[in-house]
Amino acid sequence: MTGDDEQERAVALGGTPVPTTRERWLARLAFAAATGAVVVLLAAGRGRLTVLAVGVLGLALMLAGAWWFLSRRGVVRWLAASLVVAAPIGVLVFYASQDRLNDVVAALLLAAVALTAARAALTRSQPPAAGMPERRTPPPARPRLIMNPRSGGGKVARFGLVAKAEELGADVTLLDGTGLIDVAELARAAVVDGADLLGVAGGDGTQALVAGIASQHGLPFLVISAGTRNHFALDLGLDRDRPDLGLDALRDGVEVRIDLGLIGDRTFVNNASFGAYADVVQSPAYRDDKRGTTLQRLPDILSGHRGPRLVVRVDDVLVEAPKALLVSNNPYALGDVAGLGRRARLDTGVLGVVAITVDSAAQAAGLLAGHRAKSLQRLTAREVVVDADVPEIPVGIDGEAVLMPTPVRCSIQPLALRVRLPVDRPGLVVPKALLDLTMLRHQAGSVRRAARDEAQRGRSR
Repeated sequence: MTGDDEQERAVALGGTPVPTTRERWLARLAFAAATGAVVVLLAAGRGRLTVLAVGVLGLALMLAGAWWFLSRRGVVRWLAASLVVAAPIGVLVFYASQDRLNDVVAALLLAAVALTAARAALTRSQPPAAGMPERRTPPPARPRLIMNPRSGGGKVARFGLVAKAEELGADVTLLDGTGLIDVAELARAAVVDGADLLGVAGGDGTQALVAGIASQHGLPFLVISAGTRNHFALDLGLDRDRPDLGLDALRDGVEVRIDLGLIGDRTFVNNASFGAYADVVQSPAYRDDKRGTTLQRLPDILSGHRGPRLVVRVDDVLVEAPKALLVSNNPYALGDVAGLGRRARLDTGVLGVVAITVDSAAQAAGLLAGHRAKSLQRLTAREVVVDADVPEIPVGIDGEAVLMPTPVRCSIQPLALRVRLPVDRPGLVVPKALLDLTMLRHQAGSVRRAARDEAQRGRSR
């Protein structure tokens, strides 16, 4: 780093870091590449507006076809599937017939360069995505771990989790019975028996149940990523492919405090889902045939012929009749139409809410507008109340299907859970910088402004 760069990093303009030389050139590259993408399309010759219109139309037809495929049966469904495949192929064929394919590919590449350069230029100018505060704590003296040997296709046995945990001084309880096992009661018994840490090797639903008990008694909680998807472990930065590494926290670990979601009297670590998805997972056939059950039940749900009509109050905002609703323990990162990315932090003290209200193919196509789409709402709240025109509704809580009496109340418990983690974690979330054109313009032109300001200071002296 040059002396100029070090000096610039020490200066702030209106509370914003003065950009370095590298950031200035990245910002300029972003504007140059974006301009180049536009120029390529506009300089393509006759029919240049048609090129753009055909591309947008193709995307809209794909989304509309996807809606018809999910919401219809029989011949219409398979015609819709054909449309989803044919639309992008038709766009490519049109571009090739007009000798525009190379132009479009070049424009897309330039747009990708512009986006990458802009994010790199803006990373430092935005508030840092600091991780959750950690503190060193001594190892537990009497840890109790609950392990499900069936989770994740047998990860407990495959990674030798029982033997390693016992070597590290943990008392292990295996969920190997044939009937229903009350996991929460096992956790309570462990507390009575003097456990000073509770942990789970299993799916997110089991994690949530035991985390609730740990929270009630102020005990640290250990997450072992032995489930199938392990979304909770992922957002904590744990290695989902090596659940045995999570046990290192028993010997050398740090603690973080995170929030817990609460739905009724039950805790959740990831999310609670209502509407289409929750209704589908209620089916007894879902576990054995997820795809077939979903395709069979969705048409009635999306067309309004099956499933309750929901009315949702998100703090002071009313959401009428969403087809699907997701309430998460802290908001998911931006970046996709449904908002189901990752959570950089689990300690912001608010619920994330994603509501999708799609009643037609036109509204499905409108999802192209992303977070600005009228049929998609993204909100945050401290409390969400879900009511319906029936006395009870299906809810998916961390992937597990339950029926709950209405109204269903979701809330957040700030910093309710102590989580013990290994010191070395490979997957901590680093959110992408948001695109701020005003800041990007400031960075791209900062040298000229700095030179002008320096000249004015020289004249004043």
